Amino acid sequence: MSLTWGTVSGWWAPACMILGLLYAWLMYRKPVQLVKGVRYALFAFRAFVVSFLALLLVSPMVKSTKYLPQKPVVLIAQDNSQSIKLFDKSRLSLSALKKELGDSYEVHEFNFDKDLHDSLSNKYDGRQTDISSALHQLNERFVNRNIGALVLATDGLYNLGTDPQYEARNIKTSIYAIALGDTVPRRDLVISNVNYNKTAFLGNDFEVEILAEAYQSKGEQMRLSITQDGRQVHAQNIAINLAAFKKVIPVKLNADKKGIRKFTISLAPVKNELSVQNNTENIYIDVLDARQKILLLYDGPHPDLAVIKQGIESNKNFEVKTSLVSDIGPLKLADYNMAILYQLSADSYSKLQPLLQSKTPVWYIAGTQANLSAFNSAQKTVKVTSNSQEIQEAFAQPVSTFSAFTLTDSTKNKISKLPPLVAAFGSYAASGTASTLLKQKIGNVETAYPLLAFSDEGGRKSAVLTGEGIWRWQLAEYREHGNHHAVEELLSQTVQYLTANANRQRFRVYASKNVFDEGENLLLNAELYNDALELINTPDVKINLKSQSGKNYSFLFTRSGQSYQLNAGTLPIGEYTYQATTSIGKQAFTANGQITVKQLNLEARQSTANHQLLRGMAAQSGGKMLLPSQLTQLASLIRKNENIKTVVYEDKHYSDLIDVKWVFILILLLLSAEWFLRKREGEV
Repeated sequence: MSLTWGTVSGWWAPACMILGLLYAWLMYRKPVQLVKGVRYALFAFRAFVVSFLALLLVSPMVKSTKYLPQKPVVLIAQDNSQSIKLFDKSRLSLSALKKELGDSYEVHEFNFDKDLHDSLSNKYDGRQTDISSALHQLNERFVNRNIGALVLATDGLYNLGTDPQYEARNIKTSIYAIALGDTVPRRDLVISNVNYNKTAFLGNDFEVEILAEAYQSKGEQMRLSITQDGRQVHAQNIAINLAAFKKVIPVKLNADKKGIRKFTISLAPVKNELSVQNNTENIYIDVLDARQKILLLYDGPHPDLAVIKQGIESNKNFEVKTSLVSDIGPLKLADYNMAILYQLSADSYSKLQPLLQSKTPVWYIAGTQANLSAFNSAQKTVKVTSNSQEIQEAFAQPVSTFSAFTLTDSTKNKISKLPPLVAAFGSYAASGTASTLLKQKIGNVETAYPLLAFSDEGGRKSAVLTGEGIWRWQLAEYREHGNHHAVEELLSQTVQYLTANANRQRFRVYASKNVFDEGENLLLNAELYNDALELINTPDVKINLKSQSGKNYSFLFTRSGQSYQLNAGTLPIGEYTYQATTSIGKQAFTANGQITVKQLNLEARQSTANHQLLRGMAAQSGGKMLLPSQLTQLASLIRKNENIKTVVYEDKHYSDLIDVKWVFILILLLLSAEWFLRKREGEV
């Protein structure tokens, strides 16, 4: 501990001492009744106290320095995924390393699969492996710590995340890789990947691409078979002509049953095969009854037409037929679930009277080429008043109160920043029953003019878009984000809303997806409508999930906004039916559905360890790769590594002298001693 003056001059110290001596001299210069020794003692006490009090007024700083040794940290991360148990029959124990290193090191133990977990484990039950994520989490958790070494015990196989070599470069320490598994290929057949569309349509053919591999099986026949719900639908033999054999096998299947269909792809085992767990893969296809047919009618070519067709058909449930109004003679308008009328003339509207008088949902799109008088007469959602040939540019502004359907926040944000659409110059007014999704922003002025509005009158839904130029949106979004997700979502959601059954279900329950991976949380949503078709969530909603074996799982939905949500957690592998119930007063509602939890077989797809990856990570960090048989050398290697040392940190702390408590105690003791001596000598 030392005194430092900072911005204050150090000459104040002798000045304070002189002040204390002068004060004591004035007080004790002529004490006639005090003996000489007592007088000198009282003089010293008073001089010291006054000097110190004066020094406190000057407020110098007290500097204290501490030296904090920090032991080198040794991190042990053990792979706890299933591939270790499946393909490595040896057993590795890293628990002794902590004792071998002793008190000179701070050792932390972890295990990892798709996530990082505290402590070591010998269960080897992880369904997925993400080495990169484990390294990233360790680096974040021990940032600014004295990391001396990282011991990474794994087979180098991963099926999640990025290449771990990139993340390993961010860890500024030596990596000692314990290479588990076997790099020698063993006799094994593997289904390493399956490419397929998750949706197919009833009666249609669809293709599945299977990547099959075979090791040390040259001369054998690979027997591939596919079953649908237990019934064989395909079988073929493939000759294996290489020791390391790979082949992409395309298979055409037929969607002959509606609903979620389970297909099991299998390779028949060969003699002395290492593992048969990677010979089978299950996939699930959602077979839909039929696509919704959309008719897109126009009078002349326009770049918007291709964008509208492409965006709607990004949803596999929809099929778009484009046609000039003059060519609709052979078409049966009744075969279509919805029509889109793009910038039509008065003559075209007159030709489409049967369509306009039917219950078919219609999306009207206006622009600079549309006949606005005929446009106003054909629909009641939006009225346009324009007396000139001028145009105006209108940016899209999403309306937060729109509730007919939901767009993601990302899509709303993107749409608000897209280029303007082009509309006829004039005024626009939505009907009292219309619901506006997008309003026009002209320049920097936000208006009440509708850009995209919806109405539902007499059981017939309609939409109105008052501008053209959607092709600009598509180009701009791709330039900024490299995709068309926002435009596709807007088009798809608009068409999905318009083609929805006019007799809307009052109670609806649906899962976030039909097929969940093993270990994934099941998320379900529910919507309840009152007699006015307004969303409510006052009543409780209960749901019962039933497995094929008859086991029941019961839950109660939680309220979220105006609807309901449920996180049912994880459930065992299998197919489940569910029944949800609720009631409004005496009126009861029921909703049924089906979901599937599929098995994850990722860990069994690779059987040959990737020691090259581990060797590279260890070499670039200055560490070393060891085999399990060399584990006894590990503690010695860490001790001999000159880069792994205890680091001593200097901690300097500054505080005001007035904050030092013992100073006040000393002053109090001195003043008390002076008072006591003066009292004893009769001076008080």
